[in-house]
Amino acid sequence: MGVRVAVAGASGYAGGELLRLLAGHPEFEIVAATAHANAGEPVAAVHPHLGALGLTFGKTDATTLADADLVFLALPHGESAAIANQLPAHVRVVDLAADHRLRDPRGWAAYYAGPHAGTWTYGLPELPGQRAEIAASTRVAATGCYAVATILALAPLIKKGLASPDDVVVVASSGTTGAGRGLKPHLMASEVMGDLSAYRVGEHQHTPEIKQATGARTLSFTPVLAPMPRGILATVTAVPAATVSTVDVRAALSESYAGEPFVRLLPEGVWPHTAATLGSNACHLQAGLDRDSGRLVVVSAIDNLGKGAAGQAVQCANLMLGQPETLGLTAIGVNP
Repeated sequence: MGVRVAVAGASGYAGGELLRLLAGHPEFEIVAATAHANAGEPVAAVHPHLGALGLTFGKTDATTLADADLVFLALPHGESAAIANQLPAHVRVVDLAADHRLRDPRGWAAYYAGPHAGTWTYGLPELPGQRAEIAASTRVAATGCYAVATILALAPLIKKGLASPDDVVVVASSGTTGAGRGLKPHLMASEVMGDLSAYRVGEHQHTPEIKQATGARTLSFTPVLAPMPRGILATVTAVPAATVSTVDVRAALSESYAGEPFVRLLPEGVWPHTAATLGSNACHLQAGLDRDSGRLVVVSAIDNLGKGAAGQAVQCANLMLGQPETLGLTAIGVNP
């Protein structure tokens, strides 16, 4: 018998991707998949590709989840804390929502509704020292999708003194699964196809998370809805803190992620594509200098349901359970 795992909020896109990854994990046994409105329905009614699992959605409550060794919470922001607080202390928890990511209650209050639930270990293993903290934790807050794409591109440059923490600008495009599974008119195929649209300009909720993890002090963040199901392409620019070259920027990224199984600095001149990360837990990076402005430019590509959500959560769970970090995950995307 493997490690018993449960997924709360399994009817959503991130929850469905979690079930897919967990089903292929050699050490995990899915003992519960819960939902709200879909409780009592077969999982296959919502996720047809998961029909072979033979699972039925249970009710999202602590009683259903408490029999697991580890619980993934793929719930809407603001709903995780109530469930987590009812779970026994020995049950490990990975929260995919924002409830426990932020250290500063003021940052939470500025971008989210309801009270700040407290702070858990931040679930991005590639940050310095974070892998050991995750491995020692029973409660881990997984990253936001836009956040991880931006943090991996920016954090090493600020840490190494190459980029100023002031005047960071990010424009990032995301597939529609990042907006959840709810029926919203602007997410209908007829509205999305053939269109790009900015949203939450200057007020997206991942802003304080990015600043917290990178050390950026001022950040202009523009998210863009793209006509694709999944993927994020983030263009991150910053003012150089000193005289630097493209070689310097690439060297900083290469040194920071040397040996990392899921972060790849592409060969010089090759720029990231979202399609190359589809279905994987990979992040692809490329860097350069803007010839006119002199700003540092790093472009990052991830699968928002992979490294941006479910894959990242499984990566953290592996560390928490003392298993190889890469178990059940791949850095190789699906194409076409």
